[in-house]
Amino acid sequence: MEKSPQRVTSDSAPQAFRYYDLVMAAFVAILLLSNLIGASKPSYITLPGGESWIFGAGVLFFPISYIIGDVLTEVYGYARARRVIWTGFAALLFMAFMAWVVVSLPPADGWPFQSDYENVFGNSWRIVLASMTAFWVGEFANSYVLAKMKVWTEGRFLWMRTIGSTVVGQGLDSMIFYPLAFWGLAGWPPETLVQVVISQWIIKTLWEALLTPFTYIVINRLKAAEGVDLYDTQTDFSPFASSGKRDD
Repeated sequence: MEKSPQRVTSDSAPQAFRYYDLVMAAFVAILLLSNLIGASKPSYITLPGGESWIFGAGVLFFPISYIIGDVLTEVYGYARARRVIWTGFAALLFMAFMAWVVVSLPPADGWPFQSDYENVFGNSWRIVLASMTAFWVGEFANSYVLAKMKVWTEGRFLWMRTIGSTVVGQGLDSMIFYPLAFWGLAGWPPETLVQVVISQWIIKTLWEALLTPFTYIVINRLKAAEGVDLYDTQTDFSPFASSGKRDD
């Protein structure tokens, strides 16, 4: 019979976990791919009345990183989620730097794809800054809200915590990224920008709600495998803290 996970606080949690590194790797991989492939492309669906509703293409996969962020905070606590967020931030920064270097290198004579390469990988530093700022603010807000709600609810109502934290985190992410990246640019009139922000927010939250049963399964299995149920009652919630425990 499988033992129930032991309730622990951040200062008494184990120093090592069996699956933490794998969850971190999944988070960073999805984060990079969703930013590389879909972040700057607006797409649309046709509504029943024939009107087109515009949304950012990256919304189809980027919310998975928030779901993994929920899993990280719920299972491993805010301090370890914070480490993963900073790892993802560093990976985004390196991806932007690598793309800039590779695109800037002169192509060999006769290579016909430089313009295509620039279109795909040559994001402006404005988009890079917007993406990294939105990610940083949104992910930390998501993790903070989830960790605090877990303590307030004494571990109950997981669905409320995951969806509530997503409403805050994804809302901030969308409201920061699109205006900061595309305000004033051709092809992004204000009405399109507002529509994309709202649609991103709604679709991301709906994704979280639809995948709640899957989130429950992953969280419960990880808690059982790790043997702990961590509560952030003694956690330093500063994004810049070097350890998980409060000084007081």
